[in-house]
Amino acid sequence: MGAVYSCRVGSLCAEAGWSGHPGNEDEGDEEAREEVADEDTSKKIVSKNIGVKNNHHAHDEVSSSFSNRYSNLLDENGALKFVYSRSCHRSCHKVKWFFHFSIKVLYNVNAIPIPPLDCRLKKMENKVFNSEQVIQEFESITKDAKRVQIETLERILKENSEAEYLKKWNLDGKFDPQSYSSCVPVVTHKDLEPYIQKIADGASHPVLTGKPITTITLSSGTTQGKPKFVPYNDELTETTMQIYRTSFAFRNRAYPIASGKALSFIFGSKQFTTKGGLLAGTATTNVYRSPQFKKTMQAMQTPSCSPDEVIFGPDFHQSLYCHLLCGIIFHEEIQIISSTFAHSIVHSFRTFELVWEELCSNIKTGVLSARITAPSVRTAMAKVLSPNPELADKIYQTCSGLTDWSGLIPQLFPNCKYIYGIMTGSMEPYLNKLRHYAGGIRLLSADYGSSEGWIGANVNPNLPPEMTTFAVLPNIGYFEFLPLGEVDMGHMASPIEPKPVGLTDVQIGQEYEVVVTNFAGLYRYRLGDVVKVIGFHNATPELQFVCRRNLMLTINIDKNTEKDLQLSVEAAAKLLTVEKLEVLDFTSHVDLTTEPGHYVIFWEINGDASDALLKECCNCLDKSFVDAGYVSSRKVNAIGPLELRVLRRGTFQKILDHYVGQGSALNQFKTPRCVGPTNQKVLQILCNNVAKSYISTTYG
Repeated sequence: MGAVYSCRVGSLCAEAGWSGHPGNEDEGDEEAREEVADEDTSKKIVSKNIGVKNNHHAHDEVSSSFSNRYSNLLDENGALKFVYSRSCHRSCHKVKWFFHFSIKVLYNVNAIPIPPLDCRLKKMENKVFNSEQVIQEFESITKDAKRVQIETLERILKENSEAEYLKKWNLDGKFDPQSYSSCVPVVTHKDLEPYIQKIADGASHPVLTGKPITTITLSSGTTQGKPKFVPYNDELTETTMQIYRTSFAFRNRAYPIASGKALSFIFGSKQFTTKGGLLAGTATTNVYRSPQFKKTMQAMQTPSCSPDEVIFGPDFHQSLYCHLLCGIIFHEEIQIISSTFAHSIVHSFRTFELVWEELCSNIKTGVLSARITAPSVRTAMAKVLSPNPELADKIYQTCSGLTDWSGLIPQLFPNCKYIYGIMTGSMEPYLNKLRHYAGGIRLLSADYGSSEGWIGANVNPNLPPEMTTFAVLPNIGYFEFLPLGEVDMGHMASPIEPKPVGLTDVQIGQEYEVVVTNFAGLYRYRLGDVVKVIGFHNATPELQFVCRRNLMLTINIDKNTEKDLQLSVEAAAKLLTVEKLEVLDFTSHVDLTTEPGHYVIFWEINGDASDALLKECCNCLDKSFVDAGYVSSRKVNAIGPLELRVLRRGTFQKILDHYVGQGSALNQFKTPRCVGPTNQKVLQILCNNVAKSYISTTYG
């Protein structure tokens, strides 16, 4: 019976004088993976991946060297007996050139000895993660960030030169930054939408990329009210894994973890097939379904404690319940608690407050709750859940002893080292509640990215979440930054925006909008994010997320950002503490149906506050918007009095359910902080669930 072996031959590299693969494996390490081939196969195939450190001429040099040394593997013409393919190692790109030569050699059974069964080497996912090696690679590419950016842009443009979109701009083989910026315009999603739709509809020619796009990513839809289509490919999966490895390496240096499990509140969204036959799902779903994700998590010793059937369950309420149940079952092995966003972690433990007694009952009897109806999830959980009265009693006593759930997480998970997720921007309002649950456990903010791709990694894990910075990885895309200053009107009727600057040309202390060119067909794409340059890590900038550029409360000459809204809500919410209440969530809306228009702030509170207190909160909200344009407009009644609308309990859960129903995933959900006129469904949910309303008297 035939077999297929995939080996990395360190000894062959050493013999040829070539250095090893720059990934996580040790030099000279050998691995073999056996897969069963057809029983009628009479030949054996060996695939050898040979890592080569060299320059641009490595391809010819290795081809010749391999041919000379291993001529017994060639046919009479010296070429037909094997096929090789070259690809640049994605984590280094052109900074350090490593070529993988996959040599598929057909040979006689006795030509090359096959290792016996008991000598086969362990699989890739069982290798030990080498943090220092990953950090060294990161330091190398960031020290020469400008050159890496130039080479990354050249690679993107060369690989996609036959795409319809790039041909339109007549680059004519010019792949340098100057030619690129002069020929190709800065665009928004609206500009690329017709091209993305062509891909989704099954266009047979290259539209945005040279290689076919096989997957579509759905954005969360929280900004515009409906998800956007974004092209996705294997290169984006690879850059995601590079971001994960990089930030983990720095975290693990500061807060090393032992082998264990992660309680990861991650959820696959519903997928559907586009008209052209492409799978469409959220960015997180595309990542979680990739084989690389599980291997990377295994290598970093943080596999999820939950079965895949729970992650990809058909109902996120059932999946969340089972995540919590698995976390309790493996509570002593949990090293990390994580999710994409801080909101998901807070939501999960708020759910725990409601279901903990039922969880204890399940553990005590070994019988899964009847609320879990999905057959695949029940089958998977049956392999995890067994009667454990001792554990059930322990958890019951722990929870019974907590008066306000303060310090819940360390009580349940004594070996948890830190809590990890995106905690910046619109996630900052959840930090107080997360700290309440976390006790003394560290909160570490995750990396900076979007549905369109990744930008930077958190390489300073010692900073508190509110001060998190992100070092841009210069080889995962080509980045430009649009300065946010005074718009030059000149003599033109329309404003002239300043020109974008390159990655290494940004200025410390300045704010910019991020412009991205990536490997999946986005060219000079305005991300809509405002960032501030805090400093540099070697030659690459460290950014702080400020806000979404288009999420702004404005009626007249006022300009209040998402951050301004957050500060106003925080100031007013402090007043609720006298009645031991808190704001569970909030959003806003500009109401132009009245004359003059006014701000509306929606609150969901965890109890019933007195009218007097809520009137005071309303006035505090109004006076806490300190933007000069707002204050002056309020004083002359160009903007009407602010309105506070208090919502019924469960309103934001209805909004969450709405987005999940549209195809979003719980861990990708972000509460929309400003609900615009295009987001009619969410606005309808809010207005239909108002319990009380108050009008500010701050300005008379």
